[in-house]
Amino acid sequence: MNSSANVDIARPVEQPAVDQALEWQPRVGEASWWQTRQSRESLVERLLGMFTDPAAGLTRDKTRRRGLGKLLDWLEGQPGETWQDRWMASGADDAGFDWTDLPLQGRGTPKSHWRDELATGLVLLVAGQAIRPSYPWLLRQRVTVMLTETRAASDPDAFQRLEQLAQHATPTARSDALNKLTWIVIRKGGLVSDITVGDCIELTAALEEHHFRGSAGRPLFYALLKETGVLPASAPLRLRALRIEGRRSVEQIVDAYAIECRAVRDLLVEYFTERSSELDHVSLRSIARNLCRLFWRDLEIHHPGIDSLRLTAEVAQAWKERLAYIRDAQGHPVRPRVNFRSELVFVRAFYQDIARWAADDPARWAPWVAPCPIKANECATKKSRSGVKSRMDQRTRTQLPLLPALLRAVDRHRKDTMARITAARATSVGGRFLVAGEEFERCGSGQARRVYVTEVAAGRRRNLTHEEEAAFWSWATVEVLRHTGIRIEEMLELTHHSFIAYALPTTGEVVPMLQVAPSKTDSERLLLVSPELAEVLTAVIFRVRAGNAALPLVSAYDVFEQTWSPPMPFLFQRRYGTEDRPLTRSYIRECLVATSQSAQITAAGDPLEWRPHDFRRIFVTDAIRSGLPPHIAAKICGHAALDTTMGYAAIYPEDVISHHRAFIARRRTERPSEEYRELTTTEWDEFLSHFELRKVALGTCGRDYSTPCQHENACVRCPLLLVDPAQLPRLQEIHANLVDRLEEAREQGWLGEVAAIETTMAAAAQKLEAMRVRAAEPSTVHLGMPDFRASAGRVTPEL
Repeated sequence: MNSSANVDIARPVEQPAVDQALEWQPRVGEASWWQTRQSRESLVERLLGMFTDPAAGLTRDKTRRRGLGKLLDWLEGQPGETWQDRWMASGADDAGFDWTDLPLQGRGTPKSHWRDELATGLVLLVAGQAIRPSYPWLLRQRVTVMLTETRAASDPDAFQRLEQLAQHATPTARSDALNKLTWIVIRKGGLVSDITVGDCIELTAALEEHHFRGSAGRPLFYALLKETGVLPASAPLRLRALRIEGRRSVEQIVDAYAIECRAVRDLLVEYFTERSSELDHVSLRSIARNLCRLFWRDLEIHHPGIDSLRLTAEVAQAWKERLAYIRDAQGHPVRPRVNFRSELVFVRAFYQDIARWAADDPARWAPWVAPCPIKANECATKKSRSGVKSRMDQRTRTQLPLLPALLRAVDRHRKDTMARITAARATSVGGRFLVAGEEFERCGSGQARRVYVTEVAAGRRRNLTHEEEAAFWSWATVEVLRHTGIRIEEMLELTHHSFIAYALPTTGEVVPMLQVAPSKTDSERLLLVSPELAEVLTAVIFRVRAGNAALPLVSAYDVFEQTWSPPMPFLFQRRYGTEDRPLTRSYIRECLVATSQSAQITAAGDPLEWRPHDFRRIFVTDAIRSGLPPHIAAKICGHAALDTTMGYAAIYPEDVISHHRAFIARRRTERPSEEYRELTTTEWDEFLSHFELRKVALGTCGRDYSTPCQHENACVRCPLLLVDPAQLPRLQEIHANLVDRLEEAREQGWLGEVAAIETTMAAAAQKLEAMRVRAAEPSTVHLGMPDFRASAGRVTPEL
């Protein structure tokens, strides 16, 4: 097989090929091809002409001729029409590394060189495309000469160009990339330019299946194909994008739970489609897990044939009892479900959403409206939320005073790791150096030019490159989060384009601002860049640029939406092997865990672990304690509701006292000063005389200070009169007198007087009833002063 005419690797991709590549399916292996259909004479002539030189008389060539003859003798005895059919029928492909035992069966004790001859003959068959072994067989062999001969025979120009493009990589990474491309060519046939995205996925899966996970994650071979144009433009920029499960449609999400009732399945699809616009993809799949697996699929398993959301009380209660426990594969309870009430919330919301939507679209949702089997008090989480809030506040109160100690620790750790790796790079392999009282011995550089040393005292090997990277990014994370209060996902989404110069409208002064991209609330916001924050971000940019003119463009994976971003100059990125990768949330957490261990900060004797979200709570608490209005803090943090911001703030008791005193002081300052002047003698006498005038015959007047009597001293009618039970006889006498006056007025025909007397009599009757009630109340009993008795107190012995 000669490919000398194939000078350029990349070739135009026709539209049908693009459509096929978009499906990311591997090429279907051919059942037969011209090399495997050759007769023995033609095959031997072609292979010996390609891989041997009769004029040279080399021992290697003689071994190849003998090995090829013996292998073909054995294969001819196997059933099949082609050499590939005979190879598969022989069982050698399934035998893996021990395939040479099959041709040697029945030949007595095999000699050592017989196996070598057979292996040499197989190299010619594989490199000459006469047979195409499976990936499991190829990955078990890993014969270097087979891969080298295949590259020289199949597509030498393409492999040579790829090797030149990979010169920037380490020898290990370059060899790994070429071997992977060679395996694909051996298995699938054709040229390098025929490799598809699906072929790359298939090989990566084979590597993972056969426990070569480290090799499966090395992306250089894919990057070379993408750079040279072999893969279509629509192919992902990174191999990792092919290995991570992407977004799934609503139908795929629901169908994954094998719901039997088609009507309910369609209902759930419509329900999640309706809610998908307001949820991120991970939240949508989480709710689908609750409704599809924990709710409806569980009902179908225990109540076959169920097809209605209208559940009986017995069915609903049995389902709640099953949900309350985590169960094993046999259905036996293992432990109580911690988030049991939270799971009920999703089901209750499902029923309530359908009932609410039925009012707007009855034809679509009304047939499914049913009473909710979950009561409101069953999913109440107020108590648990209060407990969470209490623990969060206590954690913030503990961490806030210790924040300066953490800042000193991360800065010291960063400088120490930088000093160690600088000294190691200046030391030759095998040499020793001393840093901060610790002695190290320089080891040889590992993969990706990492710096390794051996700690002399402990005798353990240490990766200084990894330690220095983790220390730097821990320091950068702590500084950025504490200065801004942003979320960890917002920090990781910062790019070189996030810096904005804002000119003040009054003075024209240019102020640097940091634009925080939409995250949890899908709303952008601007933050002021302080000098301290600017220093940290400058150090980050300087490190990521690594002497280049601009930051590398990388694609980041959004774990919530399960999508890849376009290539952007992210600030938080690092070199990983042969490619630049954005930092992930897990890497940041690992760095902070290492920082917490090295800082050795304790609280109540226990080591304190710092998490990314701790700095957001500390930022809010410190800002509000410093006098920042809560609504401004909510704007900075990107909270839609002020209650969310106050939930982050841990209010100290002394803060309540100091802020209340400050409020009283501000209120006194703002109110008129004459309200706080000294009283005159006339004003004080007037004040006392007002209360002297309150005493009347039937009790005490309850009118406000400095107000006249509105009832013209008709106290019997006045509702402000506080009756005195001691004046009951007097009021009875007044009531009797009113009776006599009423009779006289009626006899004389004084109708106006009759109406006035009747009103007064009604008021007097109410006052009499009030006096009787107060008189019936128990009076105060004077208990006297307590004394100490000998039986109850202490008796002092006489001395």
